[in-house]
Amino acid sequence: MDRDETGEQEFDSAEPVRHRPLRRVLISLGVLALVLALVVGGGLWFLTNRYAGNIDRVADVFSGLDEDSRPAPATPAQPAGDDPVTFLLVGSDTRAELEPGETPDGRSDAIMIARFTADRQHAQLISIPRDSWVDIPGHGMNKINASYAFGGPTLLIQTVEQLTEVRIDHYVTIDFDGLIQVTDDLGGVDVVVAETSTNGPYTFQAGENHLDGEQARWYLAQRKGLPGGDFDRVRRQQQYLRSMFSKLFSSDTFTDPGRLDAALRAVTGATTVDDTLGNTDLLALAYSLRNVRPSSVEFFTAPVLGTGMEGAASVVYLDAVTGDRMWTYLQTDSLAQNAAEFEQQALPDVPR
Repeated sequence: MDRDETGEQEFDSAEPVRHRPLRRVLISLGVLALVLALVVGGGLWFLTNRYAGNIDRVADVFSGLDEDSRPAPATPAQPAGDDPVTFLLVGSDTRAELEPGETPDGRSDAIMIARFTADRQHAQLISIPRDSWVDIPGHGMNKINASYAFGGPTLLIQTVEQLTEVRIDHYVTIDFDGLIQVTDDLGGVDVVVAETSTNGPYTFQAGENHLDGEQARWYLAQRKGLPGGDFDRVRRQQQYLRSMFSKLFSSDTFTDPGRLDAALRAVTGATTVDDTLGNTDLLALAYSLRNVRPSSVEFFTAPVLGTGMEGAASVVYLDAVTGDRMWTYLQTDSLAQNAAEFEQQALPDVPR
């Protein structure tokens, strides 16, 4: 402390020299932290809007369901961790050949239950043949595919829940045309064809085939001319999804940001989900599933007894006894541990 010329006491406001470097470091760290927060926050906003924001929503899918009559939520095999998540996945191709009496906006060409386990390490996709002869609430026995035409997503969910006693948490539709674009964005996918077949302008030779988008569309749409009919079509859908997922998760895709971005934009652009899943919810779910790889995704088909005729319609009869075991395992999050039980029972034997 010193005195100025007027005699008043003068306090030195300068900090000790030894404290100045420390303060500059702290200020720099604070600025850096703010910048990182903005970058991370902006990155999350970008990812949320570019990908999750690219997904359409369908409203009021679950609002028409009687909550008291629905199956109970799935129970995890292990009490700790997240709950299992179950999606009803419906694929449609409005350009595919229509069946008699079928309308382009009232069809579901692929019906799958997709379950992500509580540990977020595994997933199971179970195909339900579109011609499965089931009880549709309020409409009696019919092909399960008809439930969508009768009552849209809500009735389809109600029908699947009644059939399986598995609660559906979310609803997703996939436009096959969009997946075709993904195929091209990934540079094509490889599939193994059981027997040489022709559909439209393309012939698919027995053995491994490399398909571009347009070829994949014809490959997936075919059911006539295949030894197993719609069963072979289900096999093709499952095999194609596995190949596409493997290509999407390959190192070639992840080291090419442009290809990865185009593929993700195409996937999200072809997807519609129920409106209970907001953009932030989707991003959080995607992050929780970061450890799921194609090798940990298992494909099944609802157990089938055989085929027959109901009037003029060819239908698929499901195996209720074996199916009950499959749905019970799925409901208790233990299907992965019992997968071998269904490997030879999913589809009936057909000429190959």
